[in-house]
Amino acid sequence: MSGKNLRVWGGLLVVLSLFVGGALFFQPKGPKPVRIGSKAFTEGVLLGDVLRLLVESEGVPCEHKEQMGGTRIVWGALEAGEIDAYVEYTGTLQREILAADGRRSLAQIRKTLEDRGIRMGPTLGFNNTYDLGMKKERAEALGIRTISDLREHPNLSLVFSHEFMDRDDGWPGLKRRYSLPQAARGIDHDLAYRAVASGEADVLAVYSTDAKIPMHGHGTREDDLGYFPSYEALVLYRIELETTQPDVVAAFELLRDQIDEMRMAGLNAEVEIDERPELSVAASFLEEDLGLYVAAEVETSWQRILRMTKEHVLLVVV
Repeated sequence: MSGKNLRVWGGLLVVLSLFVGGALFFQPKGPKPVRIGSKAFTEGVLLGDVLRLLVESEGVPCEHKEQMGGTRIVWGALEAGEIDAYVEYTGTLQREILAADGRRSLAQIRKTLEDRGIRMGPTLGFNNTYDLGMKKERAEALGIRTISDLREHPNLSLVFSHEFMDRDDGWPGLKRRYSLPQAARGIDHDLAYRAVASGEADVLAVYSTDAKIPMHGHGTREDDLGYFPSYEALVLYRIELETTQPDVVAAFELLRDQIDEMRMAGLNAEVEIDERPELSVAASFLEEDLGLYVAAEVETSWQRILRMTKEHVLLVVV
C-alpha cells in the first residue's frame, strides 16, 4: 500500500474514532438504565430476562448483561456496582460466595450482604439444589440408589461441569463428605449430559430444575448424608435501588413464591427442548402466571451476533 493510501486510511480511522467518541460522550441524557446480570446457563439467562421485563414494565429502561459467566464473575459485578441485580441461590451464598466466613445462617448472611450494600430480595419459590444423575438402567443394574452407594464402584466415570469441579460446595467437598474413590473430570455441562446418555460416562451433576433430566432418561441419587444445602432462588439487588428506583424494587416483589420446581423445569424445557428464546419464554411466564403483559422484541441469532460484534468493535475503536 502506498504512503498516500496509508495516510487516507489513517485519516479515516481518526475521523471514525472522533465520531464514535463523540457519540459516546454526547449521547442525550435520560434515565439511567437498571442493569440486570445473569449466569451463563439457561435458568440464569431466563430469570434475568424475567427481571428485565419486570423493570421495563415500570417504564424504566433496562439492560440485561446476559451470560456473564459463573458465580464469581456475576457476584463480583454486583458487588462492584457494574450490575444492579441478578438471581442467586441461598446455598451458593452460604457455601461459595461467603464460604470464607464459614457456614452462616441466612440471618447472618443477610446482615453481611447489607454491610456490603446488597439486599436479599424475594425468594422465587423453588429450590434448585444439586443432584448426581445416572442413566436409570445403569443405576438399577449396579444397585446404586444413594450417593453412598457410589463408594462400592470405584471404576465409574464421573463428569462434572467446570464450575462444579471448582466450587467448595461441589466436587471437592462432596468427595470428602462421602469418601468417594473416583476421579472426576470437568467438561461442559451439556457435554456431560451427552457423555452419560451415550454411555461414555456414568455420573454427572444435575440441577433439580434441569429440563434435560427426563429428556435423557436420567434419575438422581439420594443425598443420604445431606451434603447439598438448600438452594432457594432469590433476587439479589444493590440497596441503592430502594432510593433511586423504588418502583423497580416493588416490582421484584411480584415474583415472591411464584415459581415452584416443576414450573421452573417446565420453563427451562421451553428453552432447551422446544427451542424458544429465553426472552419469549420470560414474557409468556409473566403474562400467564402474573397477568402482566409485556412487549418482548426477541432478537434473532444473527441480530444478537451483529449487536455483540458492534459492541465489541466499538470498544476496540474507542
